Amino acid sequence: MAPHLRKQLVVVGHGMVGHRFVQAAIERGLTETYDIIVLGEEPRPAYDRVALTSFFEVGAEALSYLPEGVYDDPRVSLHLESEVVAMDATAQTVTLANGTAFAYDELVLATGAAPFVPPVPGKDLGNVFVYRTIEDLEAIREASKSAKAGAVIGGGLLGLEAANALHQLGVKTHVVEMAPRLMAVQIDEAGGATLKRHVEDLGLTVHTGVMTELIDGDDDGLVSGIKFKDEDTLPLDIVIFSAGIRPRDLIAREAGLDIAERGGVLVDEDCRTSDAHVWAIGECAAPGGRMYGLVAPGYSMAEVVVDQLLGGEGQFLGADMSTKLKLLGVDVASFGDAFATTEDALELVFADAVAGIYKKLVVAENATGGYELLGGILVGDASAYGSLRPMVGSGMELPANPEELILPAGRGGGVELGLPDEAQICSCNNVTKADIKAAVSDDATLNDGGPCSDAGCVTKCTKAGSTCGSCKVVVKKIVEDHFAATGKVVDKSLCEHFAMTRQELFDVVAVHGYNRFDDIIEGHGKGRGCDICKPAVASVLASLLNHHVLDGENATLQDTNDAYLANLQKNGTYSVVPRIPGGEITPDKLIVIGQVAKEFGLYTKITGGQRIDLFGARMEDLPAIWKQLVDAGMESGHAYGKSLRTVKSCVGSTWCRYGVQDSVGLAIELELRYRGLRSPHKLKGGVSGCARECAEARSKDFGIIATEKGWNLYVCGNGGAIPSHAQLLAGDLDTATLIKYLDRFLMYYIRTADRLQRTSYWMDAIGGLDRIREVVVDDALGLGAELEAAMDTHVDSYFDEWKATIEDPEKLARFVSFVNAPGTPDPNITFREERGQIQAELTDGPVSLGSTIPVGAP
Repeated sequence: MAPHLRKQLVVVGHGMVGHRFVQAAIERGLTETYDIIVLGEEPRPAYDRVALTSFFEVGAEALSYLPEGVYDDPRVSLHLESEVVAMDATAQTVTLANGTAFAYDELVLATGAAPFVPPVPGKDLGNVFVYRTIEDLEAIREASKSAKAGAVIGGGLLGLEAANALHQLGVKTHVVEMAPRLMAVQIDEAGGATLKRHVEDLGLTVHTGVMTELIDGDDDGLVSGIKFKDEDTLPLDIVIFSAGIRPRDLIAREAGLDIAERGGVLVDEDCRTSDAHVWAIGECAAPGGRMYGLVAPGYSMAEVVVDQLLGGEGQFLGADMSTKLKLLGVDVASFGDAFATTEDALELVFADAVAGIYKKLVVAENATGGYELLGGILVGDASAYGSLRPMVGSGMELPANPEELILPAGRGGGVELGLPDEAQICSCNNVTKADIKAAVSDDATLNDGGPCSDAGCVTKCTKAGSTCGSCKVVVKKIVEDHFAATGKVVDKSLCEHFAMTRQELFDVVAVHGYNRFDDIIEGHGKGRGCDICKPAVASVLASLLNHHVLDGENATLQDTNDAYLANLQKNGTYSVVPRIPGGEITPDKLIVIGQVAKEFGLYTKITGGQRIDLFGARMEDLPAIWKQLVDAGMESGHAYGKSLRTVKSCVGSTWCRYGVQDSVGLAIELELRYRGLRSPHKLKGGVSGCARECAEARSKDFGIIATEKGWNLYVCGNGGAIPSHAQLLAGDLDTATLIKYLDRFLMYYIRTADRLQRTSYWMDAIGGLDRIREVVVDDALGLGAELEAAMDTHVDSYFDEWKATIEDPEKLARFVSFVNAPGTPDPNITFREERGQIQAELTDGPVSLGSTIPVGAP
């Protein structure tokens, strides 16, 4: 082998931890002295194995950490499908299965773990799988097409993930666990019983305390069932083993490195093996003889090794094994000494069998006679996890009645405690409360040379909450508390009637299923409401229910525009804007618009959004105008609502010699898909057929620009007083993927944005474009399918509000200027003429107020 002048570092394994090591090496400058060779056994680069189940929804590319397969740093080379079969510690080489050898100065083993398959007879039959890689899932998906029933052997974290996958594929699913409860490593008997009820309520069958004796097969060599000890055979078409993992330590073992008693490459606090030039990180490593089966400890080990190679003193001193996740839609969390193994530990338990909630705190008496938190278990409601977990090991004293920490607010709970500065808030990235406070202090230099001004910036700068996201609520509270303590008051109340943000209000309405303002304010607010909270509630109800805005008592919640399905102008008249998707309109529809304008004496103008606006319509004339437009095949353009306005387009490849894609066709498809979509602020889109960008797509909330391979998707731009350019979310997308990402993006915005918050400001508030990409493209929160389903519900339930109004006599009754003189026009509305058309003119009298009773008086 040719000699090399720079040092050479070889990384064996390109999973999540191997990739994190390479990222840290690049970011911290290790490649200034080392060339890094990464040898990955799988045919694809590292991907999010924690979110493996979402592969069925988002596909492999969305899970990838390195979609291009190449690192930006040219000093790092990645080799896929490169299985290392041997290492020679003396010669300092590793050898691939094809005989190729690589020399190293330093070697990092990140080989991970392999699924454990018990020695059950029949385990080698067809349609028997493990659950570890994307290739495994592809095989499971193919087999499920003809399967009716299947079983997952293993009821731990991985087993329930596999069961979730099988259930989503439409297969009747059984979960088989040898232990007496599900998730036996993380939760106790009572918590396991609660979790079991939740899982069975979803339609799965749970078998606990049973042992699989054998797997039966048919004449074709395929699985036909499994047999439990002393029980009949359970007929099945698929079996998935997810009964734990074992460290992949074979090459280290054969090379003579020290191996832990229970498997795994034995390493010291530096993550160094018994060979001074070989390091091990992640699931293949056993620091102090213990293997860690979670990704967060592996990330910590990766950082330690990079630090050591740079001459630092970083050490791995154990890891927080706390876990919080949503399994099959059920919140589950376990942290600290969850099983009360500490001497003299006490357990405090709250259980609500009806609601399916189980909470346990493990506490111990401290030297002063008070109590400190050792650990806990949360099933069914893990909302307190973010504030409870940092208390473990912090030394802080609990309230005199610690049970207040887990009791519901209405039953003596809901108490809040201040965490000490040294409390670790984000265990994934080792961020303390002090780190978060430092990021927002006046002398901070993190955010473009200055301090962070909100929690989103703190997440971006410190990484607190950027991995699993479970601590983001606590991060936000620390930021708000710090601002309050320094005189910068942060008021998150929607208004004086609701002490919550719009996002919190949205969640309250969604969880409780409210459909009346009175019920919402009675349960969660005070007073009678105002012109801030009433339209906000109306918007939330419209987003969730997609009902007619003039239905019942909710009609009184709207502001003037929504209340009359038209835009109020300065002289008391209204403007009418029919939808013209993509700016494309037939001559016949143009003629009808002209006839309507002429008949009702309206001012006409082509808008910047490629529509025709008809100004000067009197309230009582609105239904008649709508009817002519609806009869001609047109509908409401929702110019009056906080909703989708337009999707602007150029002429694209249909006419333009530069166009590379049909921008008009896509714009029409998107506008028709998202029409009527209610949102915190108005939404605008644009589609350009080539890079010349004639539709100005990057000034929109979502913009699409055609490429030779498909579409580039830009998000969170806007015009207005403070314009913002949209930023690239994903590139070269096919149309189906583009629409999927747009569905997620829009629904994510609708659910989490504040009242009247445009997408550009919302992006900054939630942690920037990277956070949006994590949720929308990577599906880091596992919400992809839910957001897509919410959009599908909107599309399926869409109706034209104009048409529904003119067909409903009760709604039509609203459209008179005076209730006791329906045929009387408002005498205060006058016009003048300019450039051959009417112009609004104001009189000395008030708009819409005469000697009779006005309907629309605010």
